[in-house]
Amino acid sequence: MNNKILGQAGEDAAARFLLRQGYQVLCRNYRVRSGEIDIIAREGATLVFVEVKTRRSVRCGRPAAAVNYHKQQQISRTAAYFLRQRHLEGCPCRFDVLEVFCAVGHCEVHQLKNAFETAW
Repeated sequence: MNNKILGQAGEDAAARFLLRQGYQVLCRNYRVRSGEIDIIAREGATLVFVEVKTRRSVRCGRPAAAVNYHKQQQISRTAAYFLRQRHLEGCPCRFDVLEVFCAVGHCEVHQLKNAFETAW
């Protein structure tokens, strides 16, 4: 399985996981000039901006470790644009990371709620 197929399988598994947890998935692969957000979902009144990191194993470390400061800033800027674009500036929101481990025919999802915060 190449990395593109692995990433797509991970994002699909993450979206299914969120739906099973009662989230409403609003948007997948939201792209603007400032960056991309893998999944934008709603849990009750809270908007959740989700970064999905998929790996085959933890041999090279936890997937969430790849969401470094630079990536967090990129996600934050993109989320701010999403909120402005839809006039949702006062809406409660948070940033989650979903770690997805995929083996042949099976993906396991681990959710890190409030994985990072933003200054706004």
